[in-house]
Amino acid sequence: MSTEQQKHYHTTVMLHEAVEGLAVKPDGVYVDATFGGGGHSRLILEQLGPDGRLIAFDQDADAWRNKPDDDRLIPVTENFRYMRRFLRLHGYNEVDGILADLGVSSFQFDTADRGFSIRFDGPLDMRMDRRGELTAADVLSTATELQLHKLFEQYGEVRNARQLAKHIVSQRGSTQVKTIAGLRAMLMPVIKGNPNKYLAQVFQALRIEVNDELGALRELLQQSAASLSTGGRLSIISFHSLEDRLVKQYMKRGTWAEPSEYEPRVAPPFRPLTAKPVEPSDEEMRNNTRARSAKLRVAEKLPVFE
Repeated sequence: MSTEQQKHYHTTVMLHEAVEGLAVKPDGVYVDATFGGGGHSRLILEQLGPDGRLIAFDQDADAWRNKPDDDRLIPVTENFRYMRRFLRLHGYNEVDGILADLGVSSFQFDTADRGFSIRFDGPLDMRMDRRGELTAADVLSTATELQLHKLFEQYGEVRNARQLAKHIVSQRGSTQVKTIAGLRAMLMPVIKGNPNKYLAQVFQALRIEVNDELGALRELLQQSAASLSTGGRLSIISFHSLEDRLVKQYMKRGTWAEPSEYEPRVAPPFRPLTAKPVEPSDEEMRNNTRARSAKLRVAEKLPVFE
């Protein structure tokens, strides 16, 4: 794929800032947990010497159209939640840095039949990995009212999540919703505020549920702590508050649970290197509107004391 085609697939967010956070060593071993358009991977490869290695993960088969012809790159066509398993499979117990860009690629948003965007009609799919069985249409047709209420409230921060869930359950008995246009039509009576913003929140909630995005992120963070060598770097770009909160808490405390006076404190595996998240420059936000919500956090792996 040419550079121009790669740009069409996905404009890499905070390219230099995220890779700089890794402090790449020429002979190091690095992980790009979200290969996507390949922008971060290419910049890492540029900074590696002949003995360096990059293991890149992406569960979306479309992403691998962008794979560079480079013997130092080891592609893994799986979700990053299986990172540690595949690192061991390829003979790496420890790596020097891990990068993850948690955003949905421009290609996924702009391809109607993937079902990620409210801008097109198409099937209510939203699977990052098309080998998976659960689709957004399945969630809407099988989840209970309480389950729908919780996912719209927690994952989409939808203002009237309870009313929305009740409305969907009341309508789905007579109307099977399998397309984006059908869902939009069904939701018109309950939309609050700006319709596009409201629908974007609903779509975000469904996408997170279909792909278990927060569960996968928790596993990535835990496996990063186990897989990084002392002094290794973790560089993560998130795009909404749910992700950013998990990343911030784990980098700071090594857990997501609120601290309790009755439980012993766990020594955190990381030292955060970004007191506040790094945000895109004004120029980048002007050139790429999808970068506006991005937040980058970087942390360094601390020594493990037995």
